[in-house]
Amino acid sequence: MPDIIAETERLILRTIGEGDETEHDRLLNSPTIMRYIGGPMEPAEIEQRHAKGMAMFAREGFSFLFVIEKASGEMVGYCGIKRVDDPSAPNVGDHEIGWKIREDRWGLGYASEAMRAVIDWAFSRIGAPHVVAITDPNNTASWKLMEKLGMVRREELDFEAEHGPLIQYSLTADQWESAA
Repeated sequence: MPDIIAETERLILRTIGEGDETEHDRLLNSPTIMRYIGGPMEPAEIEQRHAKGMAMFAREGFSFLFVIEKASGEMVGYCGIKRVDDPSAPNVGDHEIGWKIREDRWGLGYASEAMRAVIDWAFSRIGAPHVVAITDPNNTASWKLMEKLGMVRREELDFEAEHGPLIQYSLTADQWESAA
């Protein structure tokens, strides 16, 4: 049974459970949502990602989570914390935050609301000294949200990934507390 990690006014953030791959594929694997992160995944890739996330949660106490809309009970997103694991990145092992929101829920502030809860989780319960977020430089909506969250552009952490260039933003626990 999935665990609830955080709740916000409109959202529940819960761990990924067995059988969640179908909903993930149906709601979050569109060409539009995935265009900046390598394109749509095959069902087996989603299953593998979920297994890796569940193992990470068991081992480290964090991973990516499903975002559930309280009003409807529907899964509307995917967000959380993982370790930077791209071998091309200069900061492998850092705590990386990220998110995806269903297209029919874009513009409602769900990404911002969910990520504030994730950042609080990272700093208060996980004890991360800082978090980073990685995006395609053309993904304006993504890096604008990073800036809205108080994250700072870190050009020295940019790198070339398999599917193109990626940029990074970071936020320290002190910066987060000062902004609160």
